[in-house]
Amino acid sequence: MNLTAARTALNTARRVAVLTGAGVSAESGIPTFRDAQTGHWARFRPEDLASPGAYRRDPDTVWEWYAGRYRDVLRAHPNPAHHHLAQLERQKGAGFFLATQNVDGLHARAGSGTHGGQLVELHGNLISARDEVTGETFPLPHPDALITPPVSPRGHRMRPNVVWFSEFLPEDALEAAQAAFAEADVALVVGTSGVVYPAAGLALETLRQGGVVIEVNPEATELTERMTFSLRDTASRGLAALLGG
Repeated sequence: MNLTAARTALNTARRVAVLTGAGVSAESGIPTFRDAQTGHWARFRPEDLASPGAYRRDPDTVWEWYAGRYRDVLRAHPNPAHHHLAQLERQKGAGFFLATQNVDGLHARAGSGTHGGQLVELHGNLISARDEVTGETFPLPHPDALITPPVSPRGHRMRPNVVWFSEFLPEDALEAAQAAFAEADVALVVGTSGVVYPAAGLALETLRQGGVVIEVNPEATELTERMTFSLRDTASRGLAALLGG
């Protein structure tokens, strides 16, 4: 890994696209979906908690699970990796695009999407819910006031505002991400295993158009061999090194 060359590419890039995964939120103490299946929840398969079929069969249990994850998310705080990416957006302005696979809302709480760039949550957000009839999204009340399943201001039951197994990513979010990565001079892939598609294919859009892709992950991933640069480190330390912090 030539850190100087990677830094130079990132510093001189006019357009930067970033994909983040669970490794970014891990430093805030948020477990991955499967890591959170402990105790009472260890007896459930992922499909029992995060699929349209499971929700149709037992919305109360599904909402009990997501209410717990919602409480965990609100207790967490953005870590240095989130703040480094907000800083990078301040530097690049409208040339910055961040697509995250995380559903915890920590990028927004760190300021991403407020400095001229764009933030897209590919898999939804745990702190909001979706009206089952109209499709509108509404913020959830504080956990102490949350009654599940929640009801929207329209009077309809709401489901968690996340993408479940067998569901497609929101079309507008995916199209925006594909366009941004295709146009990027440099793409960053941070804290993601590179196995969940179509998100994992976004960096390949940059490579196909002749751009540079920098991976930051403690371990090699399925994408590593195709990356221009790979930095074996945590998200916060890797981004600090790239930004010269």
